[in-house]
Amino acid sequence: METHPHPTIAQAALTHDHPIECDAVIVGAGPVGLFQVFELGLLEIKAHVIDTLPRPGGQCVELYPDKPIYDIPAVPSCTGQELTDNLLKQIAPFDPVFHLGQEVIALERQPDGRFHVATSRGTTFLTRAVFIAGGVGSFQPRTLKVEGLDAFEGRQLFHRVKDPALFAGRNLVIAGGGDSALDWALHFATAKEHRAESVVLVHRRDGFRAAPASVARMHALCEQHEMQLLVGQVTGFEQQDGRMTEIKVTAGDGITRRVPLDMLLVFFGLSPKLGPIAEWGLALERRQVVVDTEKFETSVPGIFAVGDVNTYPGKKKLILSGFHEAALAAFAAAGRIFPEKKVHLQYTTTSPKLHKVLGVETPVFD
Repeated sequence: METHPHPTIAQAALTHDHPIECDAVIVGAGPVGLFQVFELGLLEIKAHVIDTLPRPGGQCVELYPDKPIYDIPAVPSCTGQELTDNLLKQIAPFDPVFHLGQEVIALERQPDGRFHVATSRGTTFLTRAVFIAGGVGSFQPRTLKVEGLDAFEGRQLFHRVKDPALFAGRNLVIAGGGDSALDWALHFATAKEHRAESVVLVHRRDGFRAAPASVARMHALCEQHEMQLLVGQVTGFEQQDGRMTEIKVTAGDGITRRVPLDMLLVFFGLSPKLGPIAEWGLALERRQVVVDTEKFETSVPGIFAVGDVNTYPGKKKLILSGFHEAALAAFAAAGRIFPEKKVHLQYTTTSPKLHKVLGVETPVFD
């Protein structure tokens, strides 16, 4: 497994004396939010993009940056990081401005029909249209419910691996039974450049949610004494001089074992939280935003929702579905943003106007 740098993106200054006046604000920088930038750009609508995460990519980058995706049209296989990087290259001609590491905390319609948007960092906007592309909400790691354990967060307790080198040569305990837990356990047990001194995988039962091939490889490594599996739950820990020295793992038979460690990695998955979106007065159904299938507009005119955050009859939570939704939402918003202009459907293959917007030359055919 590797971490990946993302392409350079234009980040806005963190402080503004006045609201940023713009045509469109996109809430969410996952694949669908990034493609929304592209579809708006083709219609000459410049977008500002807000995301709670420190980099673009959404759950594709947070959950499976190195996992292959096979259902992107005309792309037989790409990872979540590759998809994100290519989308960033695709939208580069439109110079979107990113406001990362901040959450939208308030959204209010103004008397002139625009929306006032405010973020947790004090950035404010006056925009003609809002596009909610926040996936299923912001992601927070599910934690171990052991009192006092959070005191070691960032020192010995981790829910994400940002720098694998940090764990090389250490005694690791990895808790979880999904793909992330298995992938990192296998990585640290075998990778030459990041190999740990020891790896103990702790899972509450002997069944796993991970890929069968990963489970089989883990069992093989356990038989070869390259790593260890303990079936049970972390129920406590011991510390000395402010450092965690061992954890307590209680099995189904009630027996508690003590496991020495340097680092504890917890991969219980990420819990999606709709967050402040739930307070914006939008029609919701099972914590998803209700939209129509003509414009992908919400119950509030001028606010659109695309991707996994929305719901409608027949909805399928696929990236390619989100791309389709982004295209129709862009055309609908263009009529609102430019009411005096007639919006025509043009094709990037043949339109000189779109070629100019994209910064490419119009091909000459004999």
